[in-house]
Amino acid sequence: MKFASYELDGRASWGAVVGDTVVPLATPALPTLKAAIAADALPQNEAGLALQTGVPLSAVTWLPVIPEPGKIFCIGVNYEEHRVEMKRERVGHPTVFMRVADSQIGHGQAMLRPPESEQLDYEGEIAIVIGRGGRRIAEADAWTHIAGYAPYNDGSVRAWQRHTTQWTPGKNFSGTGGFGPWMVTRGEIADGEVLTLETRLNGKVMQHATTDMLLFDIPSQIAYISTFTTLRPGDVIVTGTPGGVGARHEPPIWMKPGDRVEVEVSKLGTLVNLVAQE
Repeated sequence: MKFASYELDGRASWGAVVGDTVVPLATPALPTLKAAIAADALPQNEAGLALQTGVPLSAVTWLPVIPEPGKIFCIGVNYEEHRVEMKRERVGHPTVFMRVADSQIGHGQAMLRPPESEQLDYEGEIAIVIGRGGRRIAEADAWTHIAGYAPYNDGSVRAWQRHTTQWTPGKNFSGTGGFGPWMVTRGEIADGEVLTLETRLNGKVMQHATTDMLLFDIPSQIAYISTFTTLRPGDVIVTGTPGGVGARHEPPIWMKPGDRVEVEVSKLGTLVNLVAQE
C-alpha cells in the first residue's frame, strides 16, 4: 500500500493513495502518518479503502512523506562509483550525517537554490521509514523495523558542504531535501529485493544504479545507527546516492531555476521537483 502526507485547503492531513485519489485517514487520535506508524495503525486492506471517497491527487499539495521526523540520518558515499568520483577512501563503517526536518519538501514542491551559492546538486536516493523502534537492532531483525520506502533527493549545496570536513551546512539549506511522493509499505517489496534507482535532470539520465551496489546495505545501516541512538517510529534513513552527481561532471552540472529533477525508484514511484531561486 501507499501512504502520503499532504495539504488540502491549507490543512495538513495524510491518507492512502488509491488509484488517482488519496483517501483521507487523519483523525484526532492519529493526526499524522507518523502517529499512525507509531500506533501500528496503518490500514491493511486496500480493497476496503477503494470503496471510500477519495480526494483527487491533482487537488492536494504534497508534503514530505514524514513532515516531522524526529531524526533524519543520511548515509554518504555508499555506492562504489560515487565513492570513487568523490575521491574518498574505503571505510569500515557507514558515513553518517543528519538533516533537519524543515529542510525537506514534498513531491511537486520547489527545490530552492539559495542566493549564497549556485552549486545546487542533485542526489537521488532511497529513504526508509522506521516503523518499529529499537536500540542495538541486530541485522537479522532489521527488516522488521521498517514501515516502508520512498524516493528521496538529498539536494546539496556543494560550496557550503566543502567549507570544512563537516557536511551539515551544505546538506540543510531550506527547500533542498525532496521526499515523496508517498511511502510504499514494506509488505509490497520483498526484504532485500533489488530496486533500481534513476535520477533525471531535464529528462537526461544522470544517475542509474541498483541497490545490490550499496557498500553498506539497509540492515547494516539500521544496526549501526541503532547502536548509538534509539530509532523511533517515523525516523528516516536516507541510504546513499550512486555515482553521477553534478559536481563530478566536467564542467560541473549545477541545478538552476526552471530545471526539472526526477528521482525514480522501481516499485516506489517517481519524485518530481522543479528548481526555483530562493
